[in-house]
Amino acid sequence: MNETVLEIKNANIYQGDSLILNNVNIDVRRSEFVYLVGKTGTGKSSLLKTLYGELPLREGTAVVAGFNLKDLTWKTVPFLRRNIGIVFQDFQLLTDRNVHDNLKFVLHATGWNNEREIENKIDEVLGKVGLKTKGFKFPYELSGGEQQRVDIARALLNSPKLILADEPTGNLDPETTEEIMNLLIQIAKDLGTAVVMATHDYLVINKYPARTIKTEGGKVIDNVSLNV
Repeated sequence: MNETVLEIKNANIYQGDSLILNNVNIDVRRSEFVYLVGKTGTGKSSLLKTLYGELPLREGTAVVAGFNLKDLTWKTVPFLRRNIGIVFQDFQLLTDRNVHDNLKFVLHATGWNNEREIENKIDEVLGKVGLKTKGFKFPYELSGGEQQRVDIARALLNSPKLILADEPTGNLDPETTEEIMNLLIQIAKDLGTAVVMATHDYLVINKYPARTIKTEGGKVIDNVSLNV
């Protein structure tokens, strides 16, 4: 039950030739909900990109959802991404397809080919995010909150051990933000999925307190107390 899904030891995070974060040590376990905070330019995005294989890990060690980041190649990055869910601030949905076909596209791209299993999985994840009746809708027909729910449904398709959420409430109004926060916290609790959420919204952190990791001055500080 206490399975570690993300473990970084003595890692240095680079963006190009620039050292962004020095001597990073993080351990995230199953079902944990963790905030990642820090001012713009302090390395939040670089850390997330390293975790999902967009930036290579050059120094130190990191294991994410069972994958050693040091051993990643362009061939194995897609396998890592099948085991983690990524939720974006701007949703990144395909505008020329409805919700159902957005999800179907991802399943086909990640190796699913049994049509009955595909339909069952789409039905299941839309049910989890409260959009079971919206599969026929196109992204432009949905509210911002509904689009973010589709993005979360997409992240759940391959039953990930870890969800990385990059400012998932950044474009949402306060009421919709509450809905998305409750959904993410519920996913961690009910499905055992660890959630690491990058945010700059301290109102959200105060309302839904959880372990908080901060990027500051080239370092990553764990369990910070935010007096805001």
